[in-house]
Formats: sequence, C-alpha cells, structure tokens
Amino acid sequence: MTFAALANAISTALVPLLLLLIPLAGLLRKVRVYDAFVEGAKEGFNVAVRIIPFLVAMLVAIGMFRASGAMALLARAVEPATRLVGMPAEALPAALLRPLSGSGTLALVSEVMRTNGPDSFVGRLVSTIYGSTETTFYVLAVYFGAVGIRGTRHAVAAGLLGDLAGIAAALLVCRLLF
Repeated sequence: MTFAALANAISTALVPLLLLLIPLAGLLRKVRVYDAFVEGAKEGFNVAVRIIPFLVAMLVAIGMFRASGAMALLARAVEPATRLVGMPAEALPAALLRPLSGSGTLALVSEVMRTNGPDSFVGRLVSTIYGSTETTFYVLAVYFGAVGIRGTRHAVAAGLLGDLAGIAAALLVCRLLF
C-alpha cells in the first residue's frame, strides 16, 4: 500500500471513528453526554454575543487591508522566497491572509479552485494550508479581547510560528502525496 493510499484510508475512517469514540468515552466516564453538549452550546452562544464587537472590528480592519492593496504588496515582497521552497505563487495570498481571516482565505481558496481546479497541485495545497493553519490575529483580537487580555506577550510570535509550520507541513505533505 502506498503512502497516499494509506493516508486516504486513515482520513476516510477518522471522522466517523471520532464521532463514535467521543460520546462513547463520555458514557464510559458516566458523563451525561447530551446534557453536557447542550450546556456547552449555551456557553458558546454567550461567548458569541461577547465577541461580536471584536469580530466586527477585525473584519473591518481586514477589509481595509485587502482593499488598500497592502495584501498584494506583501505577496509580491514575499514571492521570491516562496519560489525558492517550491510554493506556487497562486498559493501565496491564501498563506498570507490565513492568519488574518478565515472567510477571506476561504474566498481565495475558492478562487484558486475555480481557476486551477480542486485536483490541481495548487488547489490541494491551498486547501491543506487552510486546514493546517489558524486565524492567529483573529483569535488574538476576538478571544483575547473578549476576556479582557491586553498584553499578548508571546502569543503573536507563537501563533505566527505555528502558522509558518503549518504552511511548511502543508507544502511538504502535498509534495509527498500529489
């Protein structure tokens, strides 16, 4: 069995397995699974209400960043380095926008899919980058703001380092599998 076939088999079985194992683990620990789920949903709603002002501010800032052309300038500045590691230029905007906005990145990923096709190398790469990285600045602005944390200390550097590792891993995995 090839590495790609093994990875495909594991990924096909993983989600149904998790959907079975998580409630089973709760039942074995005598947790009232449904009640815990409903309580978590209530807390999630309260969190959503608290973060809305921070979310609106972040979305406006991202819109201004993209509309001003700063995203395109940043992509052009970083492009020579990405060519050295074998990253297609079409994937660069998605990699740069991902720490800022999930929905903005999803729009870029959708555009790459329409242009190049979902089974193209760049289509698979941007999809893998999307799933392997986090919206670092969004998380810091919204969640840290919602709980009143003003000093982020090393959170920005750690988050961006994690994003860089996710991009590198996505590129490596896509080169190995596709």
